[in-house]
Amino acid sequence: MTESQKTTPDITLPADLLPSDGRFGSGPTKVLPEALDALAARATDFMGTSHRKMPVKLVVAEMRNGIAELLRAPDGYEIVCGNGGSTGFWDAAVFGLIDEKSHHLSFGEFGGKFAKAVAMAPHLQDPSVTESAMGTRPDLEPVDGVDAYAFTHNETSTGVMMDPVRVGGDGDLMLVDATSAAGGLMFDANATDVYYFAPQKALASDGGLWIAMMSPAAIERVERIANSGRYIPPSLNLWSAVENSRQDQTYNTPALATIFLTAQTVNWFNDNGGLSWSAGRSATSAEILYGWADASDAASPFVQVESERSKVVATIDFDESIDADTLVEVLRKNGILDVGGYRKLGRNQLRIGMFPAIDPADTEALTACLDYCIQAMS
Repeated sequence: MTESQKTTPDITLPADLLPSDGRFGSGPTKVLPEALDALAARATDFMGTSHRKMPVKLVVAEMRNGIAELLRAPDGYEIVCGNGGSTGFWDAAVFGLIDEKSHHLSFGEFGGKFAKAVAMAPHLQDPSVTESAMGTRPDLEPVDGVDAYAFTHNETSTGVMMDPVRVGGDGDLMLVDATSAAGGLMFDANATDVYYFAPQKALASDGGLWIAMMSPAAIERVERIANSGRYIPPSLNLWSAVENSRQDQTYNTPALATIFLTAQTVNWFNDNGGLSWSAGRSATSAEILYGWADASDAASPFVQVESERSKVVATIDFDESIDADTLVEVLRKNGILDVGGYRKLGRNQLRIGMFPAIDPADTEALTACLDYCIQAMS
């Protein structure tokens, strides 16, 4: 049957099974209603005002200080931000963080994209890349002749996570893509030099911003490269981002709503216990969802190694008796949104966000809804 010939079964989930909030996307994902209410209350004196004046600078400071507290930034580390998401940060890193050659781990779409961006840069040597099959991850090992190591803390496309570790020699930088990990996974900040992310995933905000926690060594390199004569497009100049961030602003006008919502979420995390609390919520949802999949006759976790299964983005395979695309549409008609598998994987799969803003009780409710749909579709 072709895609155009498929029809969505008329399945209505009982109201008492439904989660209180049906947003389970892997990014963008659920934004806290309380944060939206707070933004609405501040809209007239915040939105549409200069990003180089109060009160915007106060909110940027609140966001930066809150993130430093949440991520337990070591002494000397700074929170730097700029316009664009993680994709924009890759381009900035190509110009401003790699001296000559980098080593990349590629075990999903996003780690691979950074390596490809580096490979196209005429001023850098071809990167060294270690790949592994989708649903697995390679080990990070020292490589001769490189000055930066790049890998993802959580590969959003496949639902594989790895702990940041430090390898290489003195002066080598560890560039960690934490796009879907920051705020949802525990880690040792001392194992990173640049821990960068966008806030529309675990931080329950909107897009348009990149944020990076940078070590003194990373900041020193950024400044040195910026003053070396290397061509750097002004909008991608990381030294400009550092200097502006120190003033609680960005080089160009940022998405003010994104900054405000990020600050609200980070405050919520910190007020309740910080990273151990927020990551704990994700871990609870992960235990619920993977436990359900392990016990199901129709579903199973895509990632086989249990310790590598993401606690913020679950990828769940279904057997051939259940068409995952049809299941996604049935769920959408019932208000459960954005759980389709990553398009380029091409598997009969759901991909489900388990970020801290998602109530673990709603994850539990989702499993009941999945059971109901599976029975109705079988």
